[in-house]
Amino acid sequence: MLLSADTPSAAADEDIAETGAITTKHSFSPGLPGRLAGLEISLAFTSYQSGMLNMLGSQAGHGPQLHQSAVGKPMGITIDGMNGFVLVGANTITRYRNVLNPSERIDHIFDACYMPRETWLTGGLDAHDVAVDADGQVIFVNTAFNCLATLSPVHSFTPVWRPRFISALVNEDRCHLNGLAMEAGRPAFVTAASRSDTIDGWRDRRDGGGVAIDVRSGEIVCSGLSMPHSPRVHRGRLWLLNSGTGELGRVGDNGLFEPAVFCPGFVRGLAFHDNLAFVALSKPRHERFDGLPLDRRLAEADSDSWCGLQVIDLDTGTCVDWFRIDGDVIELYDVAVMAGHLCPMAVSPSSADAFNLITIGEGPSTNTST
Repeated sequence: MLLSADTPSAAADEDIAETGAITTKHSFSPGLPGRLAGLEISLAFTSYQSGMLNMLGSQAGHGPQLHQSAVGKPMGITIDGMNGFVLVGANTITRYRNVLNPSERIDHIFDACYMPRETWLTGGLDAHDVAVDADGQVIFVNTAFNCLATLSPVHSFTPVWRPRFISALVNEDRCHLNGLAMEAGRPAFVTAASRSDTIDGWRDRRDGGGVAIDVRSGEIVCSGLSMPHSPRVHRGRLWLLNSGTGELGRVGDNGLFEPAVFCPGFVRGLAFHDNLAFVALSKPRHERFDGLPLDRRLAEADSDSWCGLQVIDLDTGTCVDWFRIDGDVIELYDVAVMAGHLCPMAVSPSSADAFNLITIGEGPSTNTST
C-alpha cells in the first residue's frame, strides 16, 4: 500500500483495512521517506498481534510504501547476508531470500522480493530474538525453555546455553529470557525479565528484576532493569531497551543502565544504522503490563503511549522521524534495517504468490550441440 500525504508539510494519514475486522491508521513524519531513500535503506518490523510482517520502504516521488505479508505470530527478525533474513514464527523459523536481480522489479515498484526458502518446524517454544552466527548457524532465544538454542534436523531444538540461575531445562518460562545481542558473529549478551527459577516467576519481578547477562562469561552485567528487551552491540557499547520505563540506553562500564532517550511506549525492537537507532514502540497490555514505571513517565510527560517506530539521533538523543500506527494494532516486537533496498516486499508462505512465483537459479545449460 502506498501512503501519501495530504500536504507536503504535514504528516500523512491513511485508513487501512488490514484483514477482516482489523483496521489501522498510519501516519508518518514528513522527513521519513526522504531519510530512508537518502540512506538507501528500508525497515522490516513484526507484529505478532496482527500476524503481519511489515516492510516499510520509499518510492521515488510517491512517499513511503508499506508492504504487509501474513505470518503466524511473527517475532524476532535478523538480517542474513546481503539478500536474506531469518524470521521467527509461532512454531517455525524461516529463512527468506531475495529472488530479484538488482535491475529487476515487481509491479515496477519493489526492488527486492523475499521468498520463504527454508522453514524449520520447532513447535511452540515462544521463541523471541533470533540471530545468525559467523558460521551461518541460526541461534534463537528459546523463551519457553529459558535458553539459547539452535536448529536441529531431527528435534525441535538443540540447547547451546542457559543462565546459571536456571537449574533445569524445562518448559516453564521461568525468567522470560527474550533478547540476544551478537558480537563478532557470536552470542554476546542476553536480556531476561528476572533471575527467577520457578515457573512463570518473572511476572512478579517485572519492575526492577530485569537483567542483562554476558553469554561468554555467564556474569550479570546489568541489573535492576524493568522488562528489558532487544540488547544490541553498537560501536562497541551494549545498548538495550528498558521496556518497562520506555527508555533506550547503554550499559555503562560500572554496570549501571544509562538512559539516552525516553520514548512514549513499551519499547521492544531495536536496530541501528550509523548514528541512528530505530526503536519499535507498543502500547502496554492491560493487566499483564499495568503498574510499570512507564505509566508514571507517561503521566509526567502528559502523554499517551503509542504504537509505531521512532528514529532516534544518538548524537542529540532526539526523535528525528517517526511512523505511527493507530487503531486495532497496538503491539510490535522487532525491527530490522534492510540496507541496499529502497522498496522491498516479502511473500507470505500461505499466499498465492508462494505458489505462483517461480524463479530459476543458474545451472548447466540445457542446450546441446553436435
